[in-house]
Amino acid sequence: MAIRERLIEYRDGATLLEGFFCHDDARPGPLPALLIAHEWAGRGEFVERKARRLAWHGFATFALDMFGKGKRGTTTAECSALITPFVEDRALLARRIGAALTTAKGLPEVDTRRIAAMGFCFGGMCVLDLARSGADVRGVASVHGLLKPSGLAAEKIRAKVLILHGYDDPMAPPEDVLAIASELSAAGADWQVHAYGNTRHAFTNPQANDASLGLMYDEAADRRSWHAVLQFLDEVLR
Repeated sequence: MAIRERLIEYRDGATLLEGFFCHDDARPGPLPALLIAHEWAGRGEFVERKARRLAWHGFATFALDMFGKGKRGTTTAECSALITPFVEDRALLARRIGAALTTAKGLPEVDTRRIAAMGFCFGGMCVLDLARSGADVRGVASVHGLLKPSGLAAEKIRAKVLILHGYDDPMAPPEDVLAIASELSAAGADWQVHAYGNTRHAFTNPQANDASLGLMYDEAADRRSWHAVLQFLDEVLR
């Protein structure tokens, strides 16, 4: 078993993007594939570690780029500025993550019939909007994601949907959970929500430790959500 990694440049219109791709080249391909959408700081070590870890489980993983090659945020203000254009223009968001899906489908290691997506925080919003767009993916998993509706014309959601949520997340309060449950049911989706009690935002990130913003790592929720993701991926991609 040998995990191979490479950076892949791709474009959304004039915007140059750079994704991180890895897979186990000892496994016969093409492989079931997983897009991984990053949190508000941009594509970095957090999602790249997830990509490597999931490649060991037999998936071809593509940690996508929403902001542009080299664009990262290091402060709350910088990160907020990076996501604001996408939060305010959900059509732009859908187009940008759609460019990542198109890129992944063009990779020879990827089985285009077996693709799913997962995302963390802002990336959770991204993969939910991918499902909302009616994209041909088998499933999407949002991990402590933002749950606000896109405001775009509703599509029938073909992808199975898994939402892993901290019940005390100030960025996605309980009313947002009820709203997205209603939205997914109306769109005919196969959906499930796992809500973790006494758990706040960014619960899978060991660097999350800002109680004033509601950002707090939780070891139990991290472990439980990881097992839920693996079970979900085995269901939709194997």
